[in-house]
Amino acid sequence: MQRLLQLGEWWAGKSLADVTGRSCRAYATWRQKQPWKSARPDRTGNPARRVSPAGVRRELEDLRAAVNYHRKEGYCRAIVDVWLPPKSQPRVVWLERDQAARLLWTCWRAREVQTHGGREVVTKKRPWAHLARFILVGLYTGTRAGSIASAGFERAPGVAWIDLEGGVYHRLPVGKRETTKRQPPARIPPRLLAHVRRWHRKGIAKSHVVEWNEKAVQEVNKGFSQAVRAAGLPPEVTPHALRHTAATWLMRAGVPLWEAAGYLGMSVEVLERTYSHQHPDYQAEAVEGIGKRGKRKAG
Repeated sequence: MQRLLQLGEWWAGKSLADVTGRSCRAYATWRQKQPWKSARPDRTGNPARRVSPAGVRRELEDLRAAVNYHRKEGYCRAIVDVWLPPKSQPRVVWLERDQAARLLWTCWRAREVQTHGGREVVTKKRPWAHLARFILVGLYTGTRAGSIASAGFERAPGVAWIDLEGGVYHRLPVGKRETTKRQPPARIPPRLLAHVRRWHRKGIAKSHVVEWNEKAVQEVNKGFSQAVRAAGLPPEVTPHALRHTAATWLMRAGVPLWEAAGYLGMSVEVLERTYSHQHPDYQAEAVEGIGKRGKRKAG
């Protein structure tokens, strides 16, 4: 919604004839000078962050989708090309196993501190326990954050669900059409399945795998960033880093590309381009062959 509001601030009152390469580039220049509407100066007085080139590209992609939909519905016949900034280099941040363990223990051991009679008292409440469950599911399955947050234990319209009996994670919400962001069903690893079954049996996770105060969470970004900071990890570690981590670990374990891609729900091309250098067989034949002497021809 915020992206649509930003687009409307510039494009409101303009027609399709005004959508040109020049006007799109002008929008990109104007947009990168604007702060995020939701951003505020922090406590140190630093100004709000500016919009990244990737953010501007995403907004123009929304404009392109709207223009294309307008044409397909028959409201116009002209093909209007929306200029897009070049794609930025993707940031692939993953966790080593000791970092993942540190983050998990930080979330599990955290206790809520309350003030009583002017002094701080450490309670038995675990404010980040739900984050530990979120992290475990992300590390073991490489599922996108939104699908983890919404995953329930019953098949219901509009939500992903976990089949505790069959041990299958149905990541595509029931009734939702498959998109380019593939969400195929995935077998749940035995260790994770044992955890999830125990959470459900003990009432820790009653209706959803990740709950806060017995309700499904909408997102974990704020608490996750606090936990990352408390664990001494770099701020680049976001919930999506768990998906990068799962892919990296699968490659390091020597899992075939096609099988890992199917498990993660990404194309073989994306997996190979982004993570294959982590595979133990990566360029193995080239490394072996570079040291060999060629056979001499008999003279």
